[in-house]
Parts: sequence; C-alpha cells; structure tokens
Amino acid sequence: MGSWPGLGVGIGWREEIDVVVEQLPGVEWVEVVAEHICPDELPVSIRLLRERGVPVVPHGVGLGLGGAEPPQRARLARLARAAGALSAPLVTEHLAFVRSGGLEAGHLLPVPRTRETLRVITENVRIAQQELPVPLALENIAALFSWPGDELTEAQFLAELVERTGVGLLLDVANLYTGRINLGVDVPAELDRLPLEAIAYVHVAGGRLDGGIWHDTHEHPLSEPVLELLAELCARTVPPGVLLERDGNYPPPGELAAELAVITGVVGARASAPGPWAHPADR
Repeated sequence: MGSWPGLGVGIGWREEIDVVVEQLPGVEWVEVVAEHICPDELPVSIRLLRERGVPVVPHGVGLGLGGAEPPQRARLARLARAAGALSAPLVTEHLAFVRSGGLEAGHLLPVPRTRETLRVITENVRIAQQELPVPLALENIAALFSWPGDELTEAQFLAELVERTGVGLLLDVANLYTGRINLGVDVPAELDRLPLEAIAYVHVAGGRLDGGIWHDTHEHPLSEPVLELLAELCARTVPPGVLLERDGNYPPPGELAAELAVITGVVGARASAPGPWAHPADR
C-alpha cells in the first residue's frame, strides 16, 4: 500500500464504443476488461489511446482470488502480460468467488467474511502480487446476498486484507449502494471503517430497482444516490481516480460526456488543489 497514481476521470473502454471513447471530452484514462483483449495484439483503439499518453488499466473478472483454490498460474500470467502490454500503472480484480473444482459460477459471488476465509484470500492475494509486475487493487462487488456466519463487515474484511497484504482498493460506490438497498448496509459506517489511503480509484455506474432489489446493470444512467455516495466519499478523501462503467444500452456520446462532467463536478472542488487528485504537473 502506498501512493497511487493520479488518474483523474475516466471511462470503461468497450469495443462497442471504442471510437466514442477516443473522442469523448474529459476522458483522462480508461479501464479495459483484461479478458477482453489479447495482450499480444491490442485493439487499434487502445493503441491509439496509449500513443496519446492516456493511461490504460486492465481490470480482471476471472482470477477468482476469493476462492478456496490458489489463483491459476495461466490466468495470472495472462493478466501480467496485459499489464506489460498496456504499460499499466496497476491492475485490478474483484474480491469474489467465481469457480470451484473447475466449475464456473458464471457470476461474481460474495465471499464468506470469516477469519478462515481471510486467511485463504490473504495467501491468494500474496501469490498474485508476486506474479504481477505492477500493484494490485481489489474491488468490492455488488452483492445480492450475504453468507450466514459472517464474522466481519465487508469494510472490516477489506481493512484486514489491506493490512496483511498491502493490496489496494478499487472502491465501487455503486456496489456500496447495492449493499445499502439489498442488504441494509450502513454505508457511512462502512466508509469510516475502510483504510481510505488504500483506495487506488473508484467505480461509479448506473442500475435499476426491480421488486425492491437494486440491480447493478451498468446499462442505466447514473442515479442521484450513487453520486451522493461519491460525494460522501470525497468529503472524507479525494480518490486518485473515478471511472464511469457502462456495459450496454449505450447512450449517445453527449449523454456519456454529460455523465463524465457530473462526476468531475462532484470531485471538482478538490481537483485543482495539491493532493491525491491533482496531476503531477499541477503540483
């Protein structure tokens, strides 16, 4: 754990909107799903962004660090190659259970927050850190349920994992909102328990309420409550970066640009001040 690069405001790069992302105003960096690119033959759009000096961060979805089994060496090696090919400042993954015994869950599932689980995940994270050429940060997932017998809150679990391994945090405030609606999580209390200095960057995304359940769809506009949580986080600390996720039902470019502008506005009061948010050239 330490100083994280100042990234600014970014957007998730997707093949369906590659040209849009290239031309959007206000995009200071992008995140790409690591499993969606070939490290040995990067998409033309990604190469163009890199030539412009836009940082690109690979975001894994299949490493499965939350499982009982150690991370697969081939998956780790591929993620490491992606980081190298992109000259990435860091890589990120989810703190989630995704497979067991060769069977894929097909979804990012929450881990049991017990001391024994913490011991296993600590070892998995250390293995990953040894194999990756850049720092690793882990994301809190959008959970529809929690396991019986949890001994720690999510924030307490993450804080202990950070203390044991030095891993960074990719804090998804939309997923915190999901926890508030679906599980009754006290989000301000959770923010108070987190090691905020470990935050590498933040995700925001849209979703929808259906039958009293909040679904983190990444296909809807940003909601006011998610932006309020981002503001609540920024009242405590200014994250090094904030990224807008969109994975379908893509709106016109103007709407995406407007959402990026809103995000910038939420953190803008601190954007020009020396500190974690400011770009190195501005310090």
